[in-house]
Amino acid sequence: MAKTIADLLVENLVNAGVKRLYAVTGDSLNPINDAVRLDGRLEWIHVRHEEAGAYAASMDAELDGIGCCMGSSGPGHVHLINGLYDANKSGNPVIAIATTINTDKMGLDNFQETNVVKLFDDCSKYCVMASTPQQAAQAFQTAIQHAIEKKGVAVVGLPGDVSEANAEEITTSHINYFTKSKLIPRNEDLNTLAQVINSHDKVMLFCGYGCKDAQEEAMQLSKKLNAPMGYSFRGKIFFDKISNPYAIGLNGLLGSKSGFKAMHEADLVILLGTDFPYTAFLPEKNTIIQIDRKPERIGRRAKVDYGYAGSIKDTIEVLMPLLEPKSDDAFLKTMRKLHDEQEDTYASYVEEKSKDKFIHPEFVASVIDDIASEDAIFTVDTGMSAVWAARYIKGKHNRYLTGSFNHGSMANAMPMAIGAGLSKPDRQIIALCGDGGISMLLGDLMTISQYNIPVKIIIFNNRSLGMVKLEMQVAGYPEWQTEMKNPDFAKVAEAMDIKAWNVDACENVRTTIQQALAHDGPALVNIFTDPDALAMPPKVEFDQVKGFATTMGKLMLNGQTADVIDTAKSNMKYLKELF
Repeated sequence: MAKTIADLLVENLVNAGVKRLYAVTGDSLNPINDAVRLDGRLEWIHVRHEEAGAYAASMDAELDGIGCCMGSSGPGHVHLINGLYDANKSGNPVIAIATTINTDKMGLDNFQETNVVKLFDDCSKYCVMASTPQQAAQAFQTAIQHAIEKKGVAVVGLPGDVSEANAEEITTSHINYFTKSKLIPRNEDLNTLAQVINSHDKVMLFCGYGCKDAQEEAMQLSKKLNAPMGYSFRGKIFFDKISNPYAIGLNGLLGSKSGFKAMHEADLVILLGTDFPYTAFLPEKNTIIQIDRKPERIGRRAKVDYGYAGSIKDTIEVLMPLLEPKSDDAFLKTMRKLHDEQEDTYASYVEEKSKDKFIHPEFVASVIDDIASEDAIFTVDTGMSAVWAARYIKGKHNRYLTGSFNHGSMANAMPMAIGAGLSKPDRQIIALCGDGGISMLLGDLMTISQYNIPVKIIIFNNRSLGMVKLEMQVAGYPEWQTEMKNPDFAKVAEAMDIKAWNVDACENVRTTIQQALAHDGPALVNIFTDPDALAMPPKVEFDQVKGFATTMGKLMLNGQTADVIDTAKSNMKYLKELF
């Protein structure tokens, strides 16, 4: 039997290292479905919503180097877009196949017709409509090569009739190339870089996700410079460890006072592998160095004085011999003391709230941190779940934490856990979900059940869109339309053959989570947390204080004094720090 284009696609994906694909089959996708079935080397994961499949494929890519998802004609592949935006912004190599109507029907506004190139162009590094068998064969190799080398999404539009057509000989290679080249600044730049660092006394490092493969090198740099080390949310899991004597916390919306103050009081800030987006938290009066393997990122967030293109590991290795050790550790000690005080505050807050009649989310997060395995993989929803993860989930031995940190989408944690669970079945996978997030893709709990993916889902159920509620309050708006009427998530999970618990008392939090983590298979814990819990950023503007006070005043004038009192009681320690 002649090899079809669908067969060739499967062959290309297997050769590139793809292990599974996520899709809802149907119409134009059926030829590929059959090719996967006949070949037998790829696992087809039947998700309930294509967006979940895109998130799961992104996690395959993040943890294993490459991922794949597919969507059928029109509505099927449109559903991929949000997850693909997230993958592309995160730098995860994902191959997306957008199958579509037959070529002879195109351009006539036919049923389920879309313009694939226009649709996916903004969320991909490469996007093409393959209208002939030869073009499709070339596009597969080129798309994969773009995804792995440009670190992002590559989309191939594939009409159903092209999928079924016989493959033809082409000149394009049938394999892909995973290049690993060193990237360092030129010698003159390295000398300048060393001179700048050597001439400043108080140096602070700020490490992002680009330091993932340079953890030891970054630690050695901090040691040589006696430099406090801050980190972005995406970089924190690599450095936020008790064993790190230089760690001083996060900066940004989810950050700490020590992370903010260190960056602003340093003479020199070195940004390592971070595209930190919160410019309001970055300093303007000290000297800033930025090193990143993507030079287009340099200077777009901060007033950078010296910018260099280089991988962090390679650059630090060649830079270290040029640096003079700094013996003065006064700045480091001051920032570490502030960091330890902040950690003590967080810990005492948890201790107080462990005996409260309400279940506070800080307490839940601290329990998870305490009992999760040393190499657990955490996926975190955008919103208040991310706040508690930022403050309480620590790196420990070999943990990994991820979320929609660049795109900022809701509903990401559970589908990311699907990809993580299939990519790393030997590790504990914990999804920290908000009730708003889990509700959006609730149907894909059935995907977890069908494939018996042993993920553990913890729902911070505060019956509201908590982060939106806080945003409205600090802007001076009374919160409105943020409340959530939820189903009994535990019963929903049980109906899908997933072991589940509801928790509505503090004394049951630890034992229930322990049971869930020990369960052999997927598990869900629905925890009713305090809806009035707030999260204060390390830098509080007067307008935010004014807005919060205005909101509380409006609520009281509207007869909601009890709500104001509940908010104050629930967050007294944070409010004292704020005012």
